[in-house]
Amino acid sequence: IFLQSGGGIKKVRRRLSVVSDNALIEGLDSLAVGDDGAASGGGGGFISCYSGQSKKGYAPYNPRKKNQDRLIMAEDEATGALMMSVFDGHGEAGHLVSEQFKQKYAAAVFSSSEYAKGGEGVNEALSKYLLTIEDGILKDGSIDTEFSGTTAVTTIITMDKTLYCANCGDSRIILGELDDATGKIVAREVSIDNKPDDPKEKARIIKAGGRVFAVEYDDGVDGPARVWLKHMDIPGLAMSRSLCDTVAHSAGVISIAENYTEKLTSKTKTLVIGSDGLWEFISNQECLDLIANCPKNDPSVAVEILAKESNKRWMREEQVVDDTTIAVAYFNITD
Repeated sequence: IFLQSGGGIKKVRRRLSVVSDNALIEGLDSLAVGDDGAASGGGGGFISCYSGQSKKGYAPYNPRKKNQDRLIMAEDEATGALMMSVFDGHGEAGHLVSEQFKQKYAAAVFSSSEYAKGGEGVNEALSKYLLTIEDGILKDGSIDTEFSGTTAVTTIITMDKTLYCANCGDSRIILGELDDATGKIVAREVSIDNKPDDPKEKARIIKAGGRVFAVEYDDGVDGPARVWLKHMDIPGLAMSRSLCDTVAHSAGVISIAENYTEKLTSKTKTLVIGSDGLWEFISNQECLDLIANCPKNDPSVAVEILAKESNKRWMREEQVVDDTTIAVAYFNITD
């Protein structure tokens, strides 16, 4: 699914579809662009083009598995800013939680007084409306959030070439920047994963009465650090921040996002945002290396390469595949 800008960013008319290799695709929608068509890259807008895809994972023990990831790519008509956000649901009702954010988040942020202030007000809006929508979900008795929730990495790129980001969990956004000395695109991590074994995060969890430890397996390979209640081996959440997940929150997990601000320059060439399905077995730099030779006027090629490589590595390492959501943007910035 591909959007491209000539004099600006084209308008999305329908929601992003869930893409699946399965012939029985769930809820397939098309994604329309503006009537003036897509230019072949390098148009008047500094965001040359962008593309996104969300693929359902694979679990042989769960043939009815749903894709719990959601992707937002939305333009604010008033300001021309672009939102790119990934929500990675987990737990039995994770898809219901992430879908609530997909339906409500962009409109809430773009219409807010915080966003209208500009500058760091954009970050304020990104963080605030994660909490506002979370509060609404928690009050909705039809969605069981005891052991279900979502992570979120949300970003807005404004027309003054600034990237604002709010992160809650272990989805991630990176930038690719040109190294003049080598001519290589080098990764710069924007968001930092919220993991339970991070010293600051672990201290907060322990203070709240929770525990942090990794499950030890018979083959000698330990799993990731997880969050547990003091006297019960639940919920086993593998991130230290998330939205909803009420049981995990009683053990010190929080839903307060961390904010980041980055100025985009002529050296900024690429943006990649993805759920942890992408990042589990692919490093930041390797991600950019994999798509280094892709055409810069068609980011859907890069998205597909990353999706296929991620799928291959999950099957090789785990024999299951996590839901994986990926979006790639290319920039054409002149200082």
